[in-house]
Amino acid sequence: MTATATPTVLKHVPVITAPEAAALVKSGQTLLVGGFGMTGNPVHLVHALAETDVRDLTYVANNVGEAGLSGGRLLRHGQLRKAIGSFFTSNREAVAAAQEGRLEVQLIPQGSLAEALRAGGAGIGGFYTPTAAGTVIAGDADVRVLNGREMVFVPALRGDVAFVRAWRADEAGNLQYRLTEQNFNRAMATAADLVVAEVEEIVPVGTIPPEQVHTPGLYVDYLVQATLTADALGSSADVKGSSKKVDEARMHMARRALAELRRGDVVNLGIGIPTLVADLITPEHGVNLHTENGMLGVGPAPEQGGALDYPVNAGKIPVTALPGASYFDSADSFGMIRGGHVDVAVMGGLQVDAQANLANWAVPGKPLLGVGGAMDLASGARRLIILMTHTDPDGTPKVVPECTLPLTSRGAVSMIITDKAVFEFRDGTLTLTELMPGATLDEVRASTGAPFSEAL
Repeated sequence: MTATATPTVLKHVPVITAPEAAALVKSGQTLLVGGFGMTGNPVHLVHALAETDVRDLTYVANNVGEAGLSGGRLLRHGQLRKAIGSFFTSNREAVAAAQEGRLEVQLIPQGSLAEALRAGGAGIGGFYTPTAAGTVIAGDADVRVLNGREMVFVPALRGDVAFVRAWRADEAGNLQYRLTEQNFNRAMATAADLVVAEVEEIVPVGTIPPEQVHTPGLYVDYLVQATLTADALGSSADVKGSSKKVDEARMHMARRALAELRRGDVVNLGIGIPTLVADLITPEHGVNLHTENGMLGVGPAPEQGGALDYPVNAGKIPVTALPGASYFDSADSFGMIRGGHVDVAVMGGLQVDAQANLANWAVPGKPLLGVGGAMDLASGARRLIILMTHTDPDGTPKVVPECTLPLTSRGAVSMIITDKAVFEFRDGTLTLTELMPGATLDEVRASTGAPFSEAL
């Protein structure tokens, strides 16, 4: 008779408390914190750290939590020296701290941030990307022309300690994420010398099927069990907490943008006016919505409920998932964008000029604190449609001869839809192709700063 081998667990990850995890972080260290907004955020670990006397941390995350939540609590307690991320404007206290010189900030486009973390975890020194080429974000980085495109070098990112959040772990440290909670967590779990995973539940080895393990246990040093509540989700706790500015002019723009989308298109909708397009899309349109925080197949917002029940989109608004939807992490999501797999990006704008350049993320006199995924999308989508009001509130044209605001991308805009007109770039020439309801040709001529051809 053949003896049956006794199952062996190759690794057993210690389970500790949140205060014990906080004690592993030392002053002056670099801390990686997972999450997109408060979704997938290891809030219990960060709040435990906020109860210690640790100081001078370099905080690496997409943003500094929300006011008083997660990284926002560390900020309030004066524990952060520097923050590295892509969208600090979601926390008004972080903006104030940067303006007052209490917080040093390093702004990185969202896709570059995700890829820098993945590179750090993979032992790669850095990479070249077309994102941010020709913009102030590139700074003094090495720029080269590769495969005919100007590309910016981005160094890899690593941390001393990573705090990540997963939905489930087994006793060997294998992690499984829920819905859009993969975001930055997967890459960060690979890119630190010490990794602590906060999880909803810890189950016996074998409970998570091998093909459903998102982060193998070899990356994880400690587990902390912590139950997530709506209080930890901030603005994503309930869809009713989100707000959209809706009027007839904006809806005309959204409907016109929808008319440009074709069955089978993979489409990314930016925040602001473009989000209204999502409310008009029906299953009959056959449009596959992509959101850069890690989802394909985005459905309409639910009537009620929050991120405990639903995935969230890039605006941190709870949404539903259509049949055939899929979830992935932020690094994979931006790989789709940079790789040219997104057919159309619909974004807002502050200025578009006669050379098809876009400015949509910064204005003079305000800190450069919130680029998000705009630069990645503008340079990576096959087609870029801009939705914006035709002028500023004071009547200043937003379609201009040359952008005076910091650029998002160069030469990438395909179409502009405003409340007054539709412009296309035909053979490199800005061309008026349509008037919006209620607008006149004389009005468009008078309120457009850039020269244009007419093909009405």
